[in-house]
Formats: sequence, C-alpha cells, structure tokens
Amino acid sequence: MLDDLDDIHPLFHGAPSSASFKKLRKRIVRQTREAIEQYGMIERDGQKQKWLICLSGGKDSYTLLAVLHELKWRGLLPVDLLACNLDQGQPNFPATVLPAFLEKMGVEHRIEYQDTYSIVKDKVPAGRTYCALCSRLRRGNLYRIAREEGCSAVVLGHHRDDILETFFMNLFHGGRLATMPPKLVNEEGDLFLYRPLAHVAEADCEKFANAMAYPIIPCDLCGSQDGLQRQQVKQILDQWEKNSPGRRQVMFRALMNIRPSHMLDPKLFDFAGLMLGSKQFEQIETEIPKLR
Repeated sequence: MLDDLDDIHPLFHGAPSSASFKKLRKRIVRQTREAIEQYGMIERDGQKQKWLICLSGGKDSYTLLAVLHELKWRGLLPVDLLACNLDQGQPNFPATVLPAFLEKMGVEHRIEYQDTYSIVKDKVPAGRTYCALCSRLRRGNLYRIAREEGCSAVVLGHHRDDILETFFMNLFHGGRLATMPPKLVNEEGDLFLYRPLAHVAEADCEKFANAMAYPIIPCDLCGSQDGLQRQQVKQILDQWEKNSPGRRQVMFRALMNIRPSHMLDPKLFDFAGLMLGSKQFEQIETEIPKLR
C-alpha cells in the first residue's frame, strides 16, 4: 500500500497522521488510479507523455495536483507533469500565492498572465454571470500553453459531483443526456482532455485540501458566481443525498451503465432494424467524443 512507505512527495509533507485522513487519502488515490486505468489515460505507444495540470488554486485542483504527483512519485504514473496557473486578471487575485507554493513544493510549473477578465466584462451584459465565456477563454489559452510546452493532454480537476451536476443541467435545461466525459479529444484533434478525479466525491476533495492546509484561492474574485441553474441542481442533489445517503454514487454508477437499446435515440440503436427472433445487440459508440 502507498502509506506503508515512509518517504512521500513534498506535497504530502505535514499530512495528518490520523486514521481518518489516511483512509481518505487512500480512497482518493485509489479512485484516481481507477479512472486513469479505466478510461485509458496512459497511452501505450511507448512514447513519453507530458500532462498539463490546470491549477486554479481551488480545493479540487490542489487535490488533483497532489494525487498525480504522488502517483508519479511512486512510479505508478509514467508521465511528465507540468502545473499551470492561468492568471486571468481578476481583481484582487493573489498572484504570488501559487508561484510561492509550487516553488516550495518543488513542482515544475508555468504561470501565465492573460487578462481575459476585461474581455468578459466587456462582452457579458450587466447582471449575467461571467462563467461560460470565462471558461471558454481559459480553455483556449490552456490549449495554447499545452502545445507550447509539448504536452499531449490538458488535465482538469472536475470531480464526480461536477459530472453529475452537468448531467442534470443538460437533462433539465439542454434537452440531452450528456455530461463531462473523463476523456475526450479537442476539436482540433491534437490534445486529450482528462478528468482523473471523475470518481472522487467533492466532499473528499474539500476534506483533503483543508486537512493539508493548502492555500485555497476563492473562485468568485470576479464577483460573479456560477449560474443560478447549476446552483439549483446542486441544491436538488444535496437534498436527495440528505434524504437518501449514497444516492449520488448510485446516480453516478448509472452514467457508467447505459443501455442504448433501452433509451430512445435511433442514432445509438437500430430500432427500425430490430426483428423478431434476433438478439438485441447493443450499439455502443467506440470513438472518443469531440469537445464542444
């Protein structure tokens, strides 16, 4: 087991010695390894990979950073890692926090400044949230940086609850069954996008980052919170979880157990060609979905 070894990556220095924290850490590491293996995030072509880890300074990205470096430290993740923070020019952004932290931890990193905040302020009408446009601009810059650094993948800290919330956002407001996939290819076809924390609960990320006392940077420095729709979905899921503990995990497992023949999309299953006396073979998409 990982915790049977005495030496640890500097990102874990000062970790609590309590049994509860060790259990939490093992669970997050195990779930991350499972996602990396299950969704084929490590290419088997023999070439050395390099991942760009997107570090916002929030609890999720710190958890991602620590776990991936721990796996690499243990020889379980044969890829080079480069942490990257994109300073988007939000008011009062503590620009020295992340560089100082990464230097102290001995983490290879790149800090990039791009004032996308001014663009968002100019383009988004008063009273609307900035998140959608801000995210698109951020993603475009991260792709550029990944190419400049010779990375094969951009790695994000979205967790299980982000994936569930996005699914219900699409269900309630988008009229489609879709969410954030753990692995996809960008529209240009030259970069992977990975979400290794896909199986990790948000509550575990919060407990982990707080226990490690990482210097958390709030996500609302621009004065704009995420859309009301997402907050409503989050409240619904919170209430369901309160009424029936474990329901989030059951719903997440459903996203991994899809039966096209028992849905209604003729593009995924040949209902017209279904005949009596024939077996119902499920038609499953094998191509990696494109990022939209």
